[in-house]
Amino acid sequence: MKGALIRRPVLYKRVLLFVALLLPFFAVSGQAQSLGSPPANQTLPDTPVPQQPGIELQPGNISGTVLDKDGAVVTKAEITLATPKAAGGTDTRRTLSDNNGYFSFPDVRPGPFELTIVASGFAPQKKSDVLQPGQTYLVPRTQLVVATEVNVQVTETQVEVAEEQIHVEETQRVLGVFPNYYVSYDPNAVAMSHRQKFELAWKANVNPYSFGIAAAIAGIEQADNAFSGYGQGAQGYAKRFGATYADFFVGTLIGGAILPSVLKQDPRYFYKGTGTRKSRFLYAMANAVICKGDNGKWQPNYSSVLGSLAAGGISNLYYPAKNRNGLGLTFENALIGIGGSAFTSVFQEFFSRRLTPHAGEPSKSGN
Repeated sequence: MKGALIRRPVLYKRVLLFVALLLPFFAVSGQAQSLGSPPANQTLPDTPVPQQPGIELQPGNISGTVLDKDGAVVTKAEITLATPKAAGGTDTRRTLSDNNGYFSFPDVRPGPFELTIVASGFAPQKKSDVLQPGQTYLVPRTQLVVATEVNVQVTETQVEVAEEQIHVEETQRVLGVFPNYYVSYDPNAVAMSHRQKFELAWKANVNPYSFGIAAAIAGIEQADNAFSGYGQGAQGYAKRFGATYADFFVGTLIGGAILPSVLKQDPRYFYKGTGTRKSRFLYAMANAVICKGDNGKWQPNYSSVLGSLAAGGISNLYYPAKNRNGLGLTFENALIGIGGSAFTSVFQEFFSRRLTPHAGEPSKSGN
């Protein structure tokens, strides 16, 4: 008990700073847009949308369902949205139809657009129209027909589509500075492969931002003489910094890569963005204990909860013996982690998108 009494006040300080600053590394469940290169010979409707100088038009949404000629849903059809850029040229975004054949593109610039729908064994189909400001455009029922000729086409695999979406997420930065990798703004974001989960966790861990947060927390602990077994001076600070960074590294690796890969769960928070404030608040809070599986269905977030427990248990290996409290402290840290995840999910749902320039938008630089 003595170890717990010594460590608990320090934990709360660490958690408050961790929750306030380490927002990118909490992820549980919402949606991101896709980046792609424009198809060759792309043509779009030329009907313009009137715009008064100096007035920004409200973006709209485009959604629809892909079916075959018998009315059965077509899953994993690739839908490409092409829209003209304000400065000329064409922007393209891609997504895949879900298990119900449904697809959607949020935050679309008003004006002419063209959809290209491609699915294995079916003939490609194109649809064109003009999106009005603020319009929720429902694409007329799309029925694909079986291809009459066998054409060898090179189409993007699910892994490649996910890779494009992850590249978009890696450009998301709160206030244009702090990385916000683990948030998706696309309702149909494709599940990541095992390799992609490990790559995203690695990039989050080696980001300079992680080292900066660890350094700040270590400084607070040094000033409070937390974990006194480490001592003071440069050596004591180095040990506190190493322990704090190890907490981040192990927690992200286990909760964001290893367990999500084994349990086939998605470590990202999926932005809701619609409904009443109450429904969005409850959705965000629930995401501390539930998540979206790789199959697109909601399920208990074993990855995050077990990851917090595992990371807490491992931390007892490198903290000073006099400051350890075994199983009790491990569960205490796990509960604090769940509470921090709930708080961060609420922040992501109501605030982070406003503070993130071009959230969920393709990178103009392609990075």
